Amino acid sequence: MIRAVSTVPVIVVSARDDGPEIVAALDAGADDYLVKPFAADQLEARIRAVLRRVEVDQPTGPVTVGGLVIDERARTCSLDGTELELSPKEFDLLLYLSQRPGVVISKREILAEVWHLPYGGADKTVDVHLHWLRRKLGESADAPVYLHRVRGVGVKLVAPS
Repeated sequence: MIRAVSTVPVIVVSARDDGPEIVAALDAGADDYLVKPFAADQLEARIRAVLRRVEVDQPTGPVTVGGLVIDERARTCSLDGTELELSPKEFDLLLYLSQRPGVVISKREILAEVWHLPYGGADKTVDVHLHWLRRKLGESADAPVYLHRVRGVGVKLVAPS
């Protein structure tokens, strides 16, 4: 269930040391498995190892889609050189879409990844935030430039043609 809403590293700590149990936990999405009892320094080393792998996956610089530049580390966004004032959720939504340019993403996936609501929720929340984003990008649902709705499927962020 954690993997449905987050990419946070997971280390399973358990007294169960049977092979099938360990394999099941790793196949379910755990990054590591540690059997009790263990020394504290062993756990610390495993945490450092998992975090090293996670750090490699972190973005190295701003994401650019057309004239849109999103810098995750600085939490800034600009359009054609003009900085946009986005709420934290608007920024997270735009960042998530920008990391998958051209890919249609369902509202359910957006709710899971941006709002961390794994079992759905209010699709209207996504609609409202998309509306606000479109307004700040100088577009509308009827005349999309960056944010394109795919009827019955979801939304995608694309560079203007």
